[in-house]
Amino acid sequence: MRILKSIPILILAISFNSAYGQYTEVINSNRPGVSKSAFSVGTGIVQFEAGAFSVKEEHALSNYEVSGFGLDFGLRYGVLFEQLELSVDGVYQNDNITYNNALIPIEEKRSNFKSFTLGAKYLVYDPYKNMEEAKPNLYSFHANSKFNWKSLIPAVSIYAGANFDAKDNPYTAPGIEGFSPKIMIATQNNFNNGWVFVMNLIKDRIGTDQSDFQYIFTLTHSFTPQWVVFGETQGIKSDFYADNIFRFGGAYLWTKDFQLDANIAFNTKDTPTVFNIAFGASYRLDFHKDKEIDNGNGNNGNFKKKKKKEKKKDKKTEDFDS
Repeated sequence: MRILKSIPILILAISFNSAYGQYTEVINSNRPGVSKSAFSVGTGIVQFEAGAFSVKEEHALSNYEVSGFGLDFGLRYGVLFEQLELSVDGVYQNDNITYNNALIPIEEKRSNFKSFTLGAKYLVYDPYKNMEEAKPNLYSFHANSKFNWKSLIPAVSIYAGANFDAKDNPYTAPGIEGFSPKIMIATQNNFNNGWVFVMNLIKDRIGTDQSDFQYIFTLTHSFTPQWVVFGETQGIKSDFYADNIFRFGGAYLWTKDFQLDANIAFNTKDTPTVFNIAFGASYRLDFHKDKEIDNGNGNNGNFKKKKKKEKKKDKKTEDFDS
């Protein structure tokens, strides 16, 4: 998404230019879905992403109902390298679970973090870097709309993190507490006409009784400079819990540093049924500075300052000689 209201050619040109680096002129958020982009936010960027969601579940076999709310949040920081990003992610839930098996329903109030993770992501392969042939054709809309087969090669990042689970957490399997590793491979394809496909392959809580495998596929489409829609599927497989969740929604770019979003999530089974409505926002603090470029001949862009110093030095020498 780009904050531009000029001709489509200008939008296209800027979108291509921003694809070559990690830092972008507008906010690069993981929301409104739950997948992670292959690209980092860029050095000097501190980014906050948060949302609130409703909770509604019904289990046909165990005969219980859950209702409540939750909060999810993420803090992302680009540091040292354009490819590196540090992050803190978490999901907090507060609900009431009602067991309907007895003559009198039994209600229990629950609250805790469903997840809390510290991690780091690093871009290991960027197919868009130094891709000169990807420059837009400023004279042919048809040429720019034509499918680029090289876009099938995705950007690839690796992620490693640490989960921290509290003791007696009602949202995890019995005995799950303390530290456990999490790893992920994230890929991203940027296609023509505002289409982006993100894939996450995740192994979570490694070495515990709740070690699960997850996949997340997210397809987004930016149909104006400020509006984007998305569809997403998430699969979860473990001995403790298994599900397939679908999400649909959109986001609106309010300013270049602020984004609003909304989505609904649901599944297709009744053990339990899941239906959530979520609203969120993303905001960044932009302290990014472009690095000085050394072209190999010792010129890092400070030649004007050097010339001024040389002139002052020559003048002092002339005064001394006279």
